[in-house]
Amino acid sequence: MNTQITLDQLKQLKLPGMADAYQAVLSLPVQEQPSIHQFMARLSEAEIQHRAHLRTQALLKLSKLRYHAVIEQVYCNSGRNLTQDQLMNIADCSFIERAENILITGATGCGKSYLACAIGRQACTFGYKTIYLGMTRFLEKITQTKLDGTYIKMLNQIEKTQLVILDDFGLHPMDKITRLALLQILEDRYGKRSTLISSQIPVNKWYEYIGENTVADAIMDRLSGNAHRFELKGDSLRKKKTEKN
Repeated sequence: MNTQITLDQLKQLKLPGMADAYQAVLSLPVQEQPSIHQFMARLSEAEIQHRAHLRTQALLKLSKLRYHAVIEQVYCNSGRNLTQDQLMNIADCSFIERAENILITGATGCGKSYLACAIGRQACTFGYKTIYLGMTRFLEKITQTKLDGTYIKMLNQIEKTQLVILDDFGLHPMDKITRLALLQILEDRYGKRSTLISSQIPVNKWYEYIGENTVADAIMDRLSGNAHRFELKGDSLRKKKTEKN
């Protein structure tokens, strides 16, 4: 049997995971090579893992996450007001299946953005389409799409995204256009998709920040009704890192 032809055929069929696994098996001594059933199972598993890896990489690239953050490296203790149980409760990303939101608040440097990005990376790993938007970029996106006529297209793209992360909420003043855009986005996603918002401003101050009581009520109703809340405490992690260096 010409094994090289088989390898070439697997690659032509766009089955690189199988091709790599097949090549690895061929490199084993004959007595250590698996049976045909074990062999096929190993090839299939290798291809599934390969495709899952490619999908995860594509989702991570699309997400534009601010930090290369992972759940396992999120620092949990009572001083941060964050427990391992709280973190593990969302680590399986089942909150996305239930279309639940996450609200993260805390002072500057306490790790809000890192936690948000760690959750975003976890979502990508589980195969969920995710997008990260800082408040500055969010405002720019609204303005630009209003000008070039792609605003509705942008709303449709966001609506289809399974997890939207809006970081630094409250960093810039919110005008009427931004309020209505945010309301429209949350209305489209309500009960269907998950939204994660991080902010230096405590949740009970968001009404004041949003302005216009009627719109603020509508936004908060869609955000907080089914939300997991993380109120991070403690000193700035950036400051601690600087002091160590």
